[in-house]
Amino acid sequence: MLKFLSKVRIEFNALDPRIASCMEFLAQCNAPKAKESNPACQIQVKRRTDDHPPEIKVTFVTGAEEVFDATSTSAHTIRNMILEKGQMLENEQMFRDAGLNWPVLIPDEELQQPMAGIKPRYAKEKKG
Repeated sequence: MLKFLSKVRIEFNALDPRIASCMEFLAQCNAPKAKESNPACQIQVKRRTDDHPPEIKVTFVTGAEEVFDATSTSAHTIRNMILEKGQMLENEQMFRDAGLNWPVLIPDEELQQPMAGIKPRYAKEKKG
């Protein structure tokens, strides 16, 4: 997960009962395997004393930033969202490195063609 990130900032009030997501995410970030994937990723923890809701702010290696409300989003969901966006950024970079346009535009006629590996009879049965 950290391989897609350059910075993680976790903010919470230690007395707030809604910090479970922040604490779990922090534990995931501090796991040895995560740290090995990107040792340069900065992990910052800001302990607050006000009623500001717990939040997790991540900066991707591309510079894009995203803020997650940790009161209503689980650490698992945040991790999955980061992985999905990271994969998309990785795919985009692969296309750009190859000199191809991004996003990839698929013509409608190609979208209407049956998928390889699906028997035409089975596809008709599913439609009807």
